[in-house]
Amino acid sequence: MAKTIMVVDDERRLVSLVESYLTQEGFRVVSAFNGREALTVAQKEKPDLIVLDVMMPEMDGYEFMRRHRAEGNTPIILLTARVDDEEKVIGLEVGADDYMTKPFRPRELVARVRAVLRRVGEKEPAAKVLKAADITLDRDSRTVQVADDFVDLTPSEFDILAALISTPGRVYSRLDLLDIIQGVRYEGYERTIDTHIKNLRGKIERSPRAPKYIETVYGVGYRFKRD
Repeated sequence: MAKTIMVVDDERRLVSLVESYLTQEGFRVVSAFNGREALTVAQKEKPDLIVLDVMMPEMDGYEFMRRHRAEGNTPIILLTARVDDEEKVIGLEVGADDYMTKPFRPRELVARVRAVLRRVGEKEPAAKVLKAADITLDRDSRTVQVADDFVDLTPSEFDILAALISTPGRVYSRLDLLDIIQGVRYEGYERTIDTHIKNLRGKIERSPRAPKYIETVYGVGYRFKRD
C-alpha cells in the first residue's frame, strides 16, 4: 500500500508542485493550506509523514505541531523561508524530524521523505527491548520507560536514544546520529543533533544540566554512560 504524505502550505502552486513529484514516486498525497485545516485532514487521513510550512494563515506550523504531537508522533519535515539557525532550532524543539529551507529542489524533498520513512519503518535488529540503567526502550511498541514513568519521544529522539542505549560507552559523532535519524550525512546540519539531545535530556534526565545518562564527549559527540 502506498504511503500517505500530507503537504501543508498556503502556497497552492508549491503544494501542487510537491504533490506531482511525490505522486510520480508512488506516494499518495493529501493536502491542506493552513494549520487548522491540517489538523482535520490529519485526523481523517492518518498520514505516514507530514511536509509542513511554518508561516501560514489561521494557524502556523509551530502551533499545528504542538497540537498534533498531543495526538500522535507522525514524522514531520518542516519547510521554512528563513535560513537563520534560531528558526531551525525552534522547529526541532517543537518536534520536527527534519527541515528544508525555501526555495528547495523538489527531488531533494522526495529524497528526504524517503529517508525519514526508511528509518522510521526499517527492519529492527534482533534486540527488541533495550535496557540500560533504569531506562527500558521497546522497539516494537516504540515506548520508553524511565524508572516507573513512560516518556513521550519524537521519532528522532527515540532513534537517537535507541542507538546510544544499544551500545553504552560508544561515542557517536553528530554525523553518525544524523545518518541514523535521516539516512543521510549532511554536513552543516549536524548541529541539529544538539537540539535533539537537549530535548531528549529534558525528557529523560532529572537534571539536564547534570545528565545521568547521556554524556557529551567534547569535540566528538555523545555516548550513553556505562553503568
